[in-house]
Amino acid sequence: MTRNREIHLASRPQGWPTEDTFRLVETDVPTPGPGQIVVRNQFMSVDPYMRGRMNDVKSYVPPYALDAPLDGAAIGEVVASDAADIAVGTTVQHGLGWREYALLDATAARQVDPGVAPVSAYLSVLGMTGLTAYAGLLEVAAMKPGETVFVSAAAGAVGSLVGQIAKLKGAGRVIGSAGSPAKVERLRALGFDAAFDYHDGVREALRAAAPDGVDVYFDNVGGDHLEAAISAMNLHGRAAICGMIAQYNATEPPAAPRNLALVIGKRLTLRGFLVNDHHDVRPAFVRDVAGWLRDGTLSYDETIVDGIENAPAAFLGLLRGDNLGKMLVKV
Repeated sequence: MTRNREIHLASRPQGWPTEDTFRLVETDVPTPGPGQIVVRNQFMSVDPYMRGRMNDVKSYVPPYALDAPLDGAAIGEVVASDAADIAVGTTVQHGLGWREYALLDATAARQVDPGVAPVSAYLSVLGMTGLTAYAGLLEVAAMKPGETVFVSAAAGAVGSLVGQIAKLKGAGRVIGSAGSPAKVERLRALGFDAAFDYHDGVREALRAAAPDGVDVYFDNVGGDHLEAAISAMNLHGRAAICGMIAQYNATEPPAAPRNLALVIGKRLTLRGFLVNDHHDVRPAFVRDVAGWLRDGTLSYDETIVDGIENAPAAFLGLLRGDNLGKMLVKV
């Protein structure tokens, strides 16, 4: 083992984070105590929700501490173990990313089989990202065959899977928004029936893509996307509110949605959700997704940045929308 490098939160950002928000720190590689393991991380995830944890506010997860390592989903190989049920050499998934070596209780690690899929897939299509898409669409929004589905940030990690799962589960029409012409083309290649660049105007583009209205909206953006979706949604439409990345770095209240009164007459359901509330659907998720991957009917994209020292840049790129599919750091 060598020295350990980890990324600390150096300051709390006001608005957009910068490189100065983070600090690369060198520490000793930890030694496991009873019931503990040390994992040499191979991949770590950067996710939009992490922006909220950089603020010192009460939320569904505790804020990151200043001058301490950040954390998040990671996968790697056990290099030292004082736990009876996890041997050295085992590949595990856990929650202590943003560092090269992680010390954790063995009970906090989930063993995975690297022979089934590339290990990075356990942080994307086979991990919380895939489960979020699956549970949000089918459990929270309760999509039914034949319905029209609209997905915002549809070229991202979650959105790209939502659209494909909707088609595989019998949606009549699937529409996605994305941030560039190249991403729009990718959505069409993934089987979306229509896709548009939100820079061209969300409300007008959605109206053209869904002339008969929208039954289900999977929201990753909020703001003008949510406003446009409310206007387009049909009677008894349902929205699964997964994220609102449009306002994560805002310093002023959002301008939209301004049409919430439509929720009343249309009898809409707008439901926020967290994936941790839906682990009961994991068996169905694993069965379906594993089968779709085997037969090639489900695709997934990954954007991989090399080096723990580049994790802050990867996170900032995620907030800008530089990624196609899941943004990962190869540690």
